[in-house]
Amino acid sequence: MLLVVAAFIVAFVLLLYMISPLISPKPLKLNGAHVVVTGGSSGIGKCIAMECYKQGAFITLVARDEAKLLQAKKEVEKCAINDKQVVLCISVDVSKDYGQVESVIKQAQEKLGPVDMLVNCAGMSISGKFEEVEVDRFKRLMEVNYLGSVYPTRAVITTMKERRMGRIMFVSSQAGQIGLFGYTAYSPSKFALRGLAESLQMEMKPYNIYVTVAYPPDTDTPGLAEENKTKPLETKLISETSGVCQPEQVAKIVVRDAVQGNFNSSVGPDGYMLSALTCGMSPVTSITEGLQQDAFVELYDRQRDSVFSCSWPSIKTVFGLAALGAASLTIGAYLTQK
Repeated sequence: MLLVVAAFIVAFVLLLYMISPLISPKPLKLNGAHVVVTGGSSGIGKCIAMECYKQGAFITLVARDEAKLLQAKKEVEKCAINDKQVVLCISVDVSKDYGQVESVIKQAQEKLGPVDMLVNCAGMSISGKFEEVEVDRFKRLMEVNYLGSVYPTRAVITTMKERRMGRIMFVSSQAGQIGLFGYTAYSPSKFALRGLAESLQMEMKPYNIYVTVAYPPDTDTPGLAEENKTKPLETKLISETSGVCQPEQVAKIVVRDAVQGNFNSSVGPDGYMLSALTCGMSPVTSITEGLQQDAFVELYDRQRDSVFSCSWPSIKTVFGLAALGAASLTIGAYLTQK
């Protein structure tokens, strides 16, 4: 009986794999596309710009520090695949004045054409125990991490709707999926991006605009180095359990997910499991993705409930079928991505 059920699950997954391309968003072609990257002067933002440039995109880098912007521009230009590509630099604080942000985005579109993909990567992190963080820092984090994404998005959304196409990425964090010790100021500002993204995706889907929320883990960037200077010991111990990723690796994954129109973008097996277990009512862009999430959540629920109510043979049966289903769905999604 178990073999019949297993065969049915595998056959069902293969069927989903075959029909998934018919119902998933059409991938965005980056060759010749205009990509705006806020926070593009360093870290993940700069690496995202480089990854897009390697695929033929025209890039607008937005950040506050003009000197860092010019240095980043030189690094991005080394990734060119043709002599027509252009890197434009704009120095502005995207969290301060919406009118100014709207104006510079308009200038960028006049020079490089309408924005095809917006990457909201401007952000900052502060760690510390709740009562030790200055009150003004809570406000500043919401301004930079949340409003710093709202303003550029508002500036590009009208044109995207008129063209009935576009991609918008919000770079959140794994601390935007679960609250962590020492991140009482940081986590809420990253959680806010998910709420914005979920609501925005509902409004934009009829216009063929797809929203992606990226949840990178700790990444080897100047921002992380600065954060580590004040990070509480408890927070350091938690962070060390998952290691540190390289920004180039993160950039490849999140750009791929944004191009494909995936709502959630996670890095590594830990990130994938965390996204599956915290997906809630997040939008899904394919049947396969939805079933993957259901399978992993079901596995988690069964594991919890079995401790109290199941005999050992039934536990093994549940785990075996759930694990097989989850593994099959994962393989199907991987093949679809490839």
